[in-house]
Amino acid sequence: MRALLWVIGLFALAVALPVAARYFPGYVLLVLPAHRVELSLSFAALLVAVALVLAYILLRALSLTLSMPARAKEFRRQQRRLQGQRIFQQALTAFFERRYGRAERAAREALDTGESPALCLVVAARAAHEQKHFQARDEYLQQMEERAAHATSLRLMTQAELLLEDRRYHDALQALARLQDKPAAALRLELRAQQQAKNWDQVLALVPLLDKRKVLEPSLLEQVRRYAHTENLKRKANDSKSLQEYWERLPAEQKRENRVAAAAARGFIALGHCTEAHAIIEQSLDAEWDPALLQLYVDCLPRDARRHLERAEGWLKQHPGDPLLLLALGELCMHQELWGKARSYLEASLAVDPSHSAYVRLGRLLERIGKPEEASQAYRRGLDLTLSHLKISTGGRRRVLL
Repeated sequence: MRALLWVIGLFALAVALPVAARYFPGYVLLVLPAHRVELSLSFAALLVAVALVLAYILLRALSLTLSMPARAKEFRRQQRRLQGQRIFQQALTAFFERRYGRAERAAREALDTGESPALCLVVAARAAHEQKHFQARDEYLQQMEERAAHATSLRLMTQAELLLEDRRYHDALQALARLQDKPAAALRLELRAQQQAKNWDQVLALVPLLDKRKVLEPSLLEQVRRYAHTENLKRKANDSKSLQEYWERLPAEQKRENRVAAAAARGFIALGHCTEAHAIIEQSLDAEWDPALLQLYVDCLPRDARRHLERAEGWLKQHPGDPLLLLALGELCMHQELWGKARSYLEASLAVDPSHSAYVRLGRLLERIGKPEEASQAYRRGLDLTLSHLKISTGGRRRVLL
């Protein structure tokens, strides 16, 4: 639009000048010492215009001449910048091609040209880390703090991730703690660091924030929380008071989760509090059936376990044909010296799903009732079953011992 206006204006001026010269005749008189010069108005205007153009050209040429050194310096700077960009692109290409030595060298060359110091140092640090040059990696990160102080988040995130891969969990946590506003990626790194450092209380403290920020899927967060509770319960299994206090602080719905209940039950059994362990398992099994808990249920039984046997028989009505439940019932009957009933339960378990554990318990039962030959057959079948499973798992290969 501006160019169009200039063209229109020039055409208007070209038309106006001849018209003015024709209809407005006049002259210009220049009086000089000993001279008088008379010019027509149009010719005088033409001379003034030519003089202005020549003056502009002269001033423009003088300005270009004076600015030549600065323009040459800027040109060299631009060429150096373009060269740095090309080298940095080569560094990125080499890094993603897993040519870490070439990537590190190219990143250093690009850094010397002044191209993006923060990014060049990050690429160099990551390339050095992949080559196990940890001292060089730390030096690059230190240079970032000096030469790219504005890129604090980039430096701390890179440092935390690389330290975490180097299994320096506490150093990684210190780097993440210096971040002002933690993005989702930083929260994921912090979760990994806390898990690998086995700081389970801190992991549990992170779970609500991760859920609020939608960092992880709810199902995955639930697994993280469950595992942290399980590990905390294992840690507190040496102190009855600590274990009881921790268990009482858990919400009711979390107490009924199978893995959490199993960890708590193991802790109480190890401390000799079998009644509490059995109550925990019963509540968990009533809420969600998990036959793996039955093995803990038949541990540490009281002398009179009729209540436990009745409870297990009630579960059998709800879950008929469960081999692990039948096995647990067989053990409960053996504990109560109900030999015939125990044998029927164990044989029912073997009929549904033959297992080494069921054969061993059946062999013990047969020994107790004075049938050693049948007991030997039960042991032999259990051994054959174990060997067949071992052969399947190893693909039939055997290790030759010299």
